[in-house]
Amino acid sequence: MLRTAKELHDYAIGAVDGAIGQVKDLYVDDKAWVVRYLVVETGSWLTEKKVLISPRAIGKPDSAAQMLPVSISKEQVKNSPDFDAEKPVTRQHELAHSSHYGYLPYWGGTGLWGDGMYPNVMPEGYSGLKTQQAMAPQDRYTLSPAEAALDEHADPHLRSCAEITGYHLDASDGAIGHVSGMVIDDETWAVRYLIVDTSNWWLGHQVLVAPKWIEAVSWVESSISVKLTRQAVKDAPVYEPGQSLTREYEALLHQHHGFNGYWAEGEHRNTETSHV
Repeated sequence: MLRTAKELHDYAIGAVDGAIGQVKDLYVDDKAWVVRYLVVETGSWLTEKKVLISPRAIGKPDSAAQMLPVSISKEQVKNSPDFDAEKPVTRQHELAHSSHYGYLPYWGGTGLWGDGMYPNVMPEGYSGLKTQQAMAPQDRYTLSPAEAALDEHADPHLRSCAEITGYHLDASDGAIGHVSGMVIDDETWAVRYLIVDTSNWWLGHQVLVAPKWIEAVSWVESSISVKLTRQAVKDAPVYEPGQSLTREYEALLHQHHGFNGYWAEGEHRNTETSHV
């Protein structure tokens, strides 16, 4: 199901033994355009700190209760690697996070999540979703010498959804507007669309832009360039805030811009976007 990042904000996180806290932000992989972590603000049970929760642990969302169930315990969260929301999430921190929860790293494969497209599907025979201490020795993930030697300050290409919101959008022939939100697939946790507010170009219009249509991202200039013309964007099917996105609407949108839909192409990493 497709949900906006705004909708997920303040969703409760329910561990196997009680509530953990609420979603306050998302960390997006700027190469594959996938949500890698949810930033969760804990309640008073953990001195109201922020922790990272991987989609690998998330079950089927409960829209009625506005809750995301996770297959981890409060004790696991309490003992997870420290996280500073004011600093970048380094690859070393990700390795420590994966090791703590017993996940296989998502990088290194050709799919969105390692060699697969779903975060919570592990390779056959892999025990998964256990702490390292609870796993059999042969199932434990150990860091390779190369991974262990990674510079602790290395940038793993994770960007805050809150940071990206507000970025300027440029078509091939001029400015379009700015990012006002994202549409997330809650099964793969892929970012399916950026919601673009074009009110600074023409009044009261929002459009959707798929990550595969992005040509370049400049983190220095807080801007995103797309492989579309301004007229093509203006003539695209209108997006109404809060509307449920049907496959029919998505197909019309992709056909309008001359691209195949992600559902027809399969899931793989986007390696064509340049980043500055």
